[in-house]
Amino acid sequence: QVQLVESGGGMVQPGGSLRLSCAASGRSLGRYTLAWFRQAPGKEREFVASSPWIGTNTYYTDSVKGRFIISRDNAKNTLYLQMNSLKPGDTAVYYCAASYRQTSRLPEGYSDWGQGTQVTVSS
Repeated sequence: QVQLVESGGGMVQPGGSLRLSCAASGRSLGRYTLAWFRQAPGKEREFVASSPWIGTNTYYTDSVKGRFIISRDNAKNTLYLQMNSLKPGDTAVYYCAASYRQTSRLPEGYSDWGQGTQVTVSS
């Protein structure tokens, strides 16, 4: 099992940027697919981006392509999400998640979750 702790959330104006971090402990992340999900009030948890455990490709939901960048540093056991050109529609609690040697865009594909960090985009 992997313990995950997100940080870096906050309030930002539209067009601004934030960088989320997710620190992992318990196991090395080398064989884990890592992902970011988000959940806005009254909505289901949705996939944002993922970094599969194998290969170098990364994947994004259409609404964040070209604005968000997911990256990982396995040596530091940390996952990142650089969020640029933020919009009010990006407002949500952001969660990082880990899945051992599986790839998925569905929340049920992930066994380990952080507690979430709030991102609010508002003028």
